[in-house]
Amino acid sequence: MRTFDLGTFELHDMLRCGLDIRQAARNAPSLEAAANSVVRYLFGAFRDPGSGEPQAALVRLYKTHPYRELEPELRVFAKAALGEAPRDEGMRCLTLLATAGSEEGWNDRRQSQGHRAIPLASVRMVHRAPMIAQLIEQMGMDVEYLVRPEATVVPDAEGRTYNIFHVENAEGSSYIPAQEEFVVPFGIRSVIGFGGILRGEMFAVVIFSRVVISAAVANRFRNIALEVKAVLHPIERVFG
Repeated sequence: MRTFDLGTFELHDMLRCGLDIRQAARNAPSLEAAANSVVRYLFGAFRDPGSGEPQAALVRLYKTHPYRELEPELRVFAKAALGEAPRDEGMRCLTLLATAGSEEGWNDRRQSQGHRAIPLASVRMVHRAPMIAQLIEQMGMDVEYLVRPEATVVPDAEGRTYNIFHVENAEGSSYIPAQEEFVVPFGIRSVIGFGGILRGEMFAVVIFSRVVISAAVANRFRNIALEVKAVLHPIERVFG
């Protein structure tokens, strides 16, 4: 596998990375399978040029999904997180489709303790999770839109190039939770998120990096978002 340095990630690296993502996830039978290919590729592709060690501690891919269409175990998880059955089963949940990381438990979405299906029941509830709120807003999306179960994407939104979510200095940032449990012990230096709209739902890849990611490097991931969308867009089956 060709590898890249997250500290530099030049234009030619971005172009090669995009091609590799398409290759890694080709012929995937479901969005979950394609998402797994994407996060595993990204986790393996960014390595220290000297030691060869992974520069990402954790890579995850999320997609919003109506509560009524979740797998049974995810419905149970979302209901418990909400504290009650949703009033509208069309309520969107930010659903973890795939995860890859340096810890064994970070390589199976079913082992996630708190992120398998996060209810987006109201604007207030979204803002109680600062990273999620910032991810949505920095990408240029509307929180109020995402919490409206009946909302549909305007026609030109599908083709938009969205902004990126970028926290250059993760330690001490109010946007990145679990500072003592995750950020500090695992040496998280920067976080980036990128994605877009996929058939009326938001998707986002989030990379927790052990090296500092500059704004210039982070901006190159807008193009990677388009490559990931190109992989996911033709696939209708979600889980499995």
